[in-house]
Amino acid sequence: MNRTTVSLIACTTALAAVTGFAVLNEPAAGSTGGGASTAAVLPVERTSLLCPSPSTSDLAETSYSSFTPVTEGTGGEGKAELLAATQESADGEKAKDDEGDKGDKKKTAKPVLTPEEPGTPATGDTSGGESPALVGTAEGKFAPGWTVQETTEVAAGTGRGLQGVTCTSADTEFWFPGASTAADRTDYVHLTNPDDSAAVVDIELYGKDGAVESTVGEGITVPPNSSEPILLSTLSSDQQTNLTVHVSVRSGRVGAAVQALDDKIGGDWLEASADPSGSLVLPGIPKDAKSVRLVAFAPGDADADLKVRLASPSGSITPAGNETLHVKGGMTTAVDLGEVTRGEAGSLVLTPTGSSVPVVAALRITRGTGDQQETAFIPATREVGTRASVVGNTAKGTTLSLVAPEGTAQVKVTASAGTGGGKPASKTYTVKAGTTQNVELPVPSGLKGTYALTVEPVSGGPVYASRTLAATQDGVPGFTVQTLPDDRGTVSVPEADQDLSVLQK
Repeated sequence: MNRTTVSLIACTTALAAVTGFAVLNEPAAGSTGGGASTAAVLPVERTSLLCPSPSTSDLAETSYSSFTPVTEGTGGEGKAELLAATQESADGEKAKDDEGDKGDKKKTAKPVLTPEEPGTPATGDTSGGESPALVGTAEGKFAPGWTVQETTEVAAGTGRGLQGVTCTSADTEFWFPGASTAADRTDYVHLTNPDDSAAVVDIELYGKDGAVESTVGEGITVPPNSSEPILLSTLSSDQQTNLTVHVSVRSGRVGAAVQALDDKIGGDWLEASADPSGSLVLPGIPKDAKSVRLVAFAPGDADADLKVRLASPSGSITPAGNETLHVKGGMTTAVDLGEVTRGEAGSLVLTPTGSSVPVVAALRITRGTGDQQETAFIPATREVGTRASVVGNTAKGTTLSLVAPEGTAQVKVTASAGTGGGKPASKTYTVKAGTTQNVELPVPSGLKGTYALTVEPVSGGPVYASRTLAATQDGVPGFTVQTLPDDRGTVSVPEADQDLSVLQK
C-alpha cells in the first residue's frame, strides 16, 4: 500500500471520528464528477457521554435526565442507555457480580435509564454516596444531539445545595479556571476512562504566581472502564484561593469535571472552559447574584489585556472599576465584580483591547446572604451554533438566558413533552445585539414531570445560552447553571468519487 492510499484512509477515518459517526456512501448515479460539490450534512450515528460520580455524601439524592431532539434523516433504528463504569480485571474479565457469580463474567448491568423515543426525555435516580460514574452510549436515531444531565441535591454538609453537570464526551485536554485548594474548599477533579485500555493523565495547577510545583499530578493512570476522583489538595500543599487546573492526556482519553465543594457556601460542578480564545462569552449570570468572581488564565508566556463588558437587557455596559482585565501569561488572575447584574439578567463578554491572546475563564456565582448562601459556576462556552438542548427542567425554578454579543438574532426555543406526559411547545424570540434576555419559556401543555429545552438560532448573529435550575431548601437558595454549546449532532461529509488511480504508484 503506497503513501497516497494511507493518506486517503487516514482522512476518511478522521472524518468519522468526531462526536459521532456518519456513513460515507459512494455518489448516487448521475452525480456530476470532476468538480467541487457541497458537503452533505448528515446526523451522527453514535454518541458517547460520561457522567462523574455525583457525591460522597450519604444525604445525596441524584437524578439523571436524558434527551435526544428529533432529527431528520436518522431512520427508525437505534438505542441509548446509561450504565455504571466498571473496571475490568487484569485478565480482561469484568469484576464478578456476587458470590453466586464466581467463574462467570459480570452479569449484564441494569441501565440507570433507557430512553424510549427521541423528543421525549427519560429519567433515572440514585441515592447515597456510593453512586458510580456512568458511561452512556446512544446509537442511530438517539445519537444526534443526545444530552444527559446529572443533578444532585445534598441536604447538609460540605457542598450542600444543588449540584448539576452536563455529562460530556471524552477528550484529551481540559481547562478549569476557578478551582481552589483553600482551607474551606474541597475540590476534586473527576477523571472517567470509557475505554478498554488505561489512560495516562497529567494534572497541572496554575495560581497567581504561575505554575504550582507538584510531581504527584504527573502520569496519573486511570484504569480502563473506571473513574478516579483526584483531590486537588493532595497534588500540592500550597493553599490558593483561585487556581486554574489543566488536564492533559498522554495516552487514551478521559472525561473530566471539577467538583468544587465549600464548607460554608455550598458547591457545584465546574465544567471545562471553552478552548483558549481571544474573545469569550460567559452567559446567564443570575439577576439576584450577590457576588460574581471572574477567574481567567492565559496559557503560554504572552500577557492578555481584555475589555470587560456586561451584556444587560438594555445593552452592553462596562462594570464600574473593572473596565479592563490584565492577565499575565501563565498566571491565574481573579477579580471580584460584586453585584454586577444589579437585579437584571446579564452575561459577561471578554474581548481583546489590542492584539488577541488566547485565554480561558469562568465565573463563580454566589446567591443568598449570611449562612444561607450557595455557589455555582459559569465557564466560558461555545456558541449555540446550529442547535443545543438542556434537560431536567422543572415547571418552576428554570431560567433560560440568551445573549447575542455581536448582532441581533432570532432564536427558536422548543419545550419538549414531559417525562410523565404533555405536548411540546415552541416560541421564537428576538435578542438585540449586545443584550441578554431571560426569556419567558414556552410551557408544554399538560406537562407532567421534567422536560427538555432545545435552542435553535434562526437568523442573525451568534447566540450563547445557559440554563439555571433553582430549588430552595430550608431557606437556602440552591441553584446550578449549565451552558448550551452546539450539540454537534451533525457532521459534514464531502461527496467522494471512486478513483482507482490513487492505488497506482
